Amino acid sequence: MEDGGRVAYALTGSGPLLLVVPGWLSHLELGWAIPSERTFHEALSSGRTLVRYDRPGCGLSDPYDGPRTMALELATIGAVTEALGADRFDLLGWSLGAAVAAQWSATRPETVSRLVLYGGWPTGAAIGDDDSRRLLIGLLGSHWGLGSDLLTDLFAPDTDAGTRRALAQYQRAASSADTAVALLRLAYDLDVRSALARIVAPTLVLHRRGDRAAPVAQGRMLAAAIPGAALIELEGRSHLPAVGDAEAVVDRIRRFLGLPRLRRAVPTSLTPRQTEVAALVAEGLTNREVAERLGISERSAESHLERIRLRLGFRSRAQVAAWYVATGPSR
Repeated sequence: MEDGGRVAYALTGSGPLLLVVPGWLSHLELGWAIPSERTFHEALSSGRTLVRYDRPGCGLSDPYDGPRTMALELATIGAVTEALGADRFDLLGWSLGAAVAAQWSATRPETVSRLVLYGGWPTGAAIGDDDSRRLLIGLLGSHWGLGSDLLTDLFAPDTDAGTRRALAQYQRAASSADTAVALLRLAYDLDVRSALARIVAPTLVLHRRGDRAAPVAQGRMLAAAIPGAALIELEGRSHLPAVGDAEAVVDRIRRFLGLPRLRRAVPTSLTPRQTEVAALVAEGLTNREVAERLGISERSAESHLERIRLRLGFRSRAQVAAWYVATGPSR
């Protein structure tokens, strides 16, 4: 990008490009370790080359402490698509990313084949009231751990405790408290109402009726303002598309993109010994410490960890730890 920072992106699948504009926070590597998120993205990768990225200051992208603006969001999409040599693609934006994807589609209509907006809103000022917004921003700034726990409960009430625990840890790993606050402020400040009428790409708007983070009325307003847009209201309360009835979200997106229905699952079973090793990795133990705890050689511990990574398709210890937190027994 122009400021010299590097934006991390990842490709999965094959076929025409489907670019995902992320919601509030993201981490390419740790997100892939959470089974629900990985299943969601792998399902969208069948028949498409799925492009995910971490915005500046998040996940694997370079640090960034400048202002958070729509211009920066659009420049980030521009940098990713330029790096890929992509002139035209399908675009999926969710939550904060829905407003960004809508603005990009209005500004650069020649690049967007089809547009999907999930859990979005035309104006962030309509998300909650002034008091609740101030309270949440203040909590995030002063108690990042408690704030991330609270937002996880708000974003993903329909998932299990292990996944909520993993998502909260994932958010804290994806961003500093300052960045989290700045991006939440941006979400509240964005207003794309004037851009919606200029969107010409075929558009699908998806929204869960019980979404507690973004009321369904906002999805209805989005669809009503975009010429020819289709609105589908789904059951559920979760704001995150990959949790709750994620299969319904995937099915609607694939159908809109002209892809067949698909069911895929991420392997989640390990041997008892591998599960023990994964649990100790999640505790932060080194290979030597794992070996001492289990009474095996350090080389055996390394071999177990390598087999775990191969089994789950991971590259790092951090991914193994995140996966165990999401799938292990409640503690």
